[in-house]
Amino acid sequence: MANAGKLSHFDEAGQARMVDVSGKQTTRRTATASAFVELSSAVLAALPSNPKGDPLQVARIAGIQAAKRTSDLIPMCHPLPLTHVDVQAEVVAGGVSIRATAATTGQTGVEMEALTAASVAALTVYDMTKALDKGIVIREVRLEAKSGGKSGDFLRRV
Repeated sequence: MANAGKLSHFDEAGQARMVDVSGKQTTRRTATASAFVELSSAVLAALPSNPKGDPLQVARIAGIQAAKRTSDLIPMCHPLPLTHVDVQAEVVAGGVSIRATAATTGQTGVEMEALTAASVAALTVYDMTKALDKGIVIREVRLEAKSGGKSGDFLRRV
Protein backbone atom coordinates (compact mmCIF):
# COMPACT_ATOMS: atom_id res chain seq x y z
CA MET A 1 0.00 0.00 0.00
CA ALA A 2 1.38 3.39 -0.99
CA ASN A 3 2.16 5.81 1.86
CA ALA A 4 1.35 3.20 4.51
CA GLY A 5 1.41 4.93 7.88
CA LYS A 6 1.54 8.45 6.42
CA LEU A 7 -1.48 10.64 5.78
CA SER A 8 -0.69 13.16 3.06
CA HIS A 9 -3.27 15.74 4.15
CA PHE A 10 -1.31 16.66 7.29
CA ASP A 11 1.89 18.68 7.51
CA GLU A 12 4.85 17.97 9.79
CA ALA A 13 3.09 19.81 12.65
CA GLY A 14 -0.08 17.75 12.26
CA GLN A 15 -2.09 20.57 10.69
CA ALA A 16 -4.54 19.77 7.89
CA ARG A 17 -3.36 20.94 4.47
CA MET A 18 -4.14 20.67 0.81
CA VAL A 19 -1.53 18.51 -0.88
CA ASP A 20 0.65 20.27 -3.46
CA VAL A 21 0.19 18.25 -6.64
CA SER A 22 2.09 20.64 -8.91
CA GLY A 23 5.04 18.22 -9.20
CA LYS A 24 2.89 15.22 -10.08
CA GLN A 25 2.65 13.90 -13.61
CA THR A 26 -0.51 14.62 -15.57
CA THR A 27 -2.18 11.32 -16.47
CA ARG A 28 -5.64 10.03 -17.33
CA ARG A 29 -7.32 9.06 -14.08
CA THR A 30 -10.59 7.24 -13.52
CA ALA A 31 -12.48 5.99 -10.49
CA THR A 32 -15.67 4.03 -9.94
CA ALA A 33 -17.63 3.96 -6.70
CA SER A 34 -20.85 2.30 -5.65
CA ALA A 35 -23.60 2.60 -3.06
CA PHE A 36 -26.70 0.61 -2.19
CA VAL A 37 -30.05 2.00 -1.02
CA GLU A 38 -31.96 -0.67 0.86
CA LEU A 39 -35.71 -0.23 0.21
CA SER A 40 -38.76 -2.18 1.33
CA SER A 41 -40.77 -4.04 -1.28
CA ALA A 42 -43.57 -1.45 -0.86
CA VAL A 43 -41.20 1.42 -1.71
CA LEU A 44 -39.74 -0.50 -4.65
CA ALA A 45 -43.24 -1.12 -6.00
CA ALA A 46 -44.07 2.60 -5.68
CA LEU A 47 -40.98 3.87 -7.54
CA PRO A 48 -42.64 4.18 -10.97
CA SER A 49 -45.51 6.28 -9.57
CA ASN A 50 -43.48 8.70 -7.45
CA PRO A 51 -45.21 12.12 -7.60
CA LYS A 52 -41.80 13.87 -7.43
CA GLY A 53 -40.69 12.18 -10.67
CA ASP A 54 -38.51 9.19 -11.44
CA PRO A 55 -36.19 8.85 -8.42
CA LEU A 56 -33.56 6.96 -10.43
CA GLN A 57 -33.24 9.67 -13.08
CA VAL A 58 -33.19 12.45 -10.52
CA ALA A 59 -30.53 10.51 -8.57
CA ARG A 60 -28.39 10.19 -11.71
CA ILE A 61 -28.48 13.94 -12.33
CA ALA A 62 -27.84 14.73 -8.64
CA GLY A 63 -24.82 12.41 -8.64
CA ILE A 64 -23.36 14.06 -11.73
CA GLN A 65 -23.86 17.51 -10.19
CA ALA A 66 -22.27 16.35 -6.93
CA ALA A 67 -19.16 15.01 -8.66
CA LYS A 68 -18.64 18.44 -10.22
CA ARG A 69 -18.95 20.12 -6.80
CA THR A 70 -16.78 17.75 -4.74
CA SER A 71 -14.10 20.33 -3.96
CA ASP A 72 -16.83 22.61 -2.56
CA LEU A 73 -17.89 19.86 -0.15
CA ILE A 74 -14.64 18.14 0.87
CA PRO A 75 -12.22 20.80 2.17
CA MET A 76 -8.89 19.37 0.98
CA CYS A 77 -10.05 18.15 -2.45
CA HIS A 78 -8.63 19.91 -5.48
CA PRO A 79 -11.09 21.37 -7.98
CA LEU A 80 -10.75 19.10 -11.01
CA PRO A 81 -11.63 19.55 -14.67
CA LEU A 82 -13.71 16.41 -15.01
CA THR A 83 -13.75 14.96 -18.50
CA HIS A 84 -16.54 12.47 -17.79
CA VAL A 85 -19.03 11.55 -15.08
CA ASP A 86 -21.55 8.73 -15.36
CA VAL A 87 -24.02 7.65 -12.68
CA GLN A 88 -26.22 4.60 -13.06
CA ALA A 89 -29.06 3.67 -10.71
CA GLU A 90 -30.75 0.31 -11.06
CA VAL A 91 -33.54 -1.41 -9.17
CA VAL A 92 -32.27 -4.76 -7.89
CA ALA A 93 -33.44 -7.22 -5.25
CA GLY A 94 -33.86 -5.30 -2.01
CA GLY A 95 -33.22 -1.79 -3.27
CA VAL A 96 -31.35 0.43 -5.69
CA SER A 97 -27.77 -0.19 -6.77
CA ILE A 98 -25.79 2.90 -7.70
CA ARG A 99 -22.55 3.00 -9.68
CA ALA A 100 -20.68 6.23 -10.39
CA THR A 101 -17.64 6.74 -12.59
CA ALA A 102 -15.54 9.90 -12.89
CA ALA A 103 -12.59 10.68 -15.16
CA THR A 104 -10.08 13.46 -15.67
CA THR A 105 -6.68 14.09 -17.14
CA GLY A 106 -4.78 15.71 -14.33
CA GLN A 107 -2.32 15.58 -11.48
CA THR A 108 -4.59 14.01 -8.86
CA GLY A 109 -7.19 11.28 -8.80
CA VAL A 110 -10.98 11.31 -8.97
CA GLU A 111 -11.82 8.84 -6.21
CA MET A 112 -13.55 11.50 -4.12
CA GLU A 113 -15.60 12.66 -7.10
CA ALA A 114 -16.85 9.12 -7.78
CA LEU A 115 -17.58 8.51 -4.08
CA THR A 116 -19.39 11.85 -3.77
CA ALA A 117 -21.47 11.09 -6.86
CA ALA A 118 -22.50 7.68 -5.52
CA SER A 119 -23.27 9.09 -2.07
CA VAL A 120 -25.39 11.99 -3.30
CA ALA A 121 -27.24 9.76 -5.77
CA ALA A 122 -28.08 7.43 -2.86
CA LEU A 123 -29.18 10.38 -0.70
CA THR A 124 -31.41 11.56 -3.55
CA VAL A 125 -33.14 8.17 -3.76
CA TYR A 126 -33.67 8.45 0.00
CA ASP A 127 -35.04 11.99 -0.32
CA MET A 128 -37.46 11.04 -3.06
CA THR A 129 -38.81 7.96 -1.24
CA LYS A 130 -38.64 8.91 2.46
CA ALA A 131 -42.34 9.81 2.57
CA LEU A 132 -43.10 6.11 2.15
CA ASP A 133 -40.61 4.70 4.65
CA LYS A 134 -38.30 6.25 7.24
CA GLY A 135 -36.41 2.96 7.62
CA ILE A 136 -34.46 3.29 4.34
CA VAL A 137 -30.79 2.39 4.75
CA ILE A 138 -27.89 3.62 2.63
CA ARG A 139 -25.01 1.18 2.82
CA GLU A 140 -21.84 0.00 1.18
CA VAL A 141 -20.61 3.30 -0.19
CA ARG A 142 -17.19 2.26 -1.47
CA LEU A 143 -14.49 2.68 -4.06
CA GLU A 144 -14.69 -0.14 -6.62
CA ALA A 145 -11.78 0.76 -8.89
CA LYS A 146 -9.31 3.47 -9.79
CA SER A 147 -6.68 3.89 -12.46
CA GLY A 148 -3.88 6.31 -13.19
CA GLY A 149 -1.42 8.16 -11.04
CA LYS A 150 1.62 7.24 -8.99
CA SER A 151 -0.21 4.88 -6.63
CA GLY A 152 -1.31 2.75 -9.58
CA ASP A 153 -4.50 0.87 -10.22
CA PHE A 154 -6.94 -0.52 -7.66
CA LEU A 155 -9.70 -3.05 -8.21
CA ARG A 156 -11.88 -4.19 -5.32
CA ARG A 157 -11.89 -7.93 -4.96
CA VAL A 158 -15.38 -9.39 -4.61
